[in-house]
Amino acid sequence: MYQQERGDLDLVATGDSLITRPLSCYSEEAFRKLVEIIRSAPVAFTNLEMLIHEFEGFPAAESGGTYTVTDPTKADELKWMGFNLFARANNHSMDYGIEGMLATSRVLDERGMVHAGVGRNLAEARSPAYLEVGQGRVALLSATSTFASFGRAGHQRPDMPGRPGLNPLRYRIRYVVDEETLGVLRKASEALGYEALKARRRQWLRREEREDEFDFFGLKFVLGDEFAIRTEPHQGDMQENLKWVKEARRQADWVVFSLHSHESGAQLEHPAEFVETFARACIDAGVDVFIGHGPHFLRGMEIYKGRPIFYSLGNFIFQNETVLRLPADIYERYRLGHDATPADLYDARTDQDRKGFPADPVFWESVVAVCRFRQRQLREVELWPVTLGHGKHRVHRGRPMLARGDQAERIIAKLASLSERYGTQITYEDGVGRVVLSG
Repeated sequence: MYQQERGDLDLVATGDSLITRPLSCYSEEAFRKLVEIIRSAPVAFTNLEMLIHEFEGFPAAESGGTYTVTDPTKADELKWMGFNLFARANNHSMDYGIEGMLATSRVLDERGMVHAGVGRNLAEARSPAYLEVGQGRVALLSATSTFASFGRAGHQRPDMPGRPGLNPLRYRIRYVVDEETLGVLRKASEALGYEALKARRRQWLRREEREDEFDFFGLKFVLGDEFAIRTEPHQGDMQENLKWVKEARRQADWVVFSLHSHESGAQLEHPAEFVETFARACIDAGVDVFIGHGPHFLRGMEIYKGRPIFYSLGNFIFQNETVLRLPADIYERYRLGHDATPADLYDARTDQDRKGFPADPVFWESVVAVCRFRQRQLREVELWPVTLGHGKHRVHRGRPMLARGDQAERIIAKLASLSERYGTQITYEDGVGRVVLSG
């Protein structure tokens, strides 16, 4: 029997990594223990929410917030830590345009780092990347639902090259309202002249408005019994992504799907409805581990048909306040002139740490998940609580350490509470959370 035929796999999963500084120089016990956990598994995943190049390309007019870029030595730091599987589709993929995206790909390829989620056309961005380890061949697919429209990759044609970019998962939003509210919207639309504009557009497009929907300045409203926000995946994007999942299922022993999504449900800490729909469809199509990230804080996890869905693993490395240089656009956003420095920008953006990310501990606590499969069955999920140093100076915070004591127990308790809606039970003992698995 070949080793990979046993159906065993150990996989470490983390959330967002925004790295701008070395990691290998530190020696705290809580940090080194975390590194050991990552290195202990043959497969270690993180979402690479950084461009890695020598400031190549040009800053885009829109970015995912901070223009995230760091030099190529930080790729070596991630390899040193033990990571070997990297998602690339996220809202920072195109911060430096196509040139920056391709430059990052070159840096990773030169180091043999397996990455997925961007490409020179849409098929390349959607196709799986493969990691070869003793426990089998692992396929990674990466998509994002949060992105600037110009960043979306496009298909090739026989007579036209494709557009480089990221793998998108678009979605549809419908706002459910009562009859009175719908009547008010119809009246406002008529008074503002939008109904006349829609009538002209229908002549051009030969498209009638659906009876169960009402378009109000591009927003879709539907009549219902209660107020709600409904979302569903873009069918074309979902079906094409599932096509590549099925390809990976036939070409690999294990399939991992990564989705970057900032969108939320009725509560901020709940994923949007379309994310849940898509994640379960991925498992149905053959995904073994579904890893979500994006909002920079924890969301619940689900065991669906014996496979784990992590709706958000939060931050793992969060060094977005020590980016070396930033473009004029972000300085202008905070009304800073050309004499301002990066430190001036970070001070202005956070009001000296009194608002934004530094002010809220939710962004500085997360978990590292260790999934263990035996004979293709999920046998164990360990959840190691992590702190990133909330309240510390910006040059100290953002580096992960294992949480201890009351903080560790509180992090796992919060994740357990967020996971209850999926019927997932999580226990805590000796500093580690464990998912209760049936069977």
